[in-house]
Amino acid sequence: MSKGTAERKDIVANTENSNMIKDPDEWKTGDEEMTGAQRSYLQTLADEAGEDVDLNLTKAEASKRIEELQQKTGRGVE
Repeated sequence: MSKGTAERKDIVANTENSNMIKDPDEWKTGDEEMTGAQRSYLQTLADEAGEDVDLNLTKAEASKRIEELQQKTGRGVE
């Protein structure tokens, strides 16, 4: 195994055990308008769940709603 490969494996291992996933309420940009990708995925999940969705959410609100709908639809749940 090359030195570069070993270093990448160490980075991946450290990332998996870190707290890189922050609570959306702690995001510095959480109060900004949701991204286009969030809007699209949120609409897809809402359609699958048979629910209406507010498309004027903030990034943090959209993230929370996406998590809720993923649980309901089973999409993105490991």
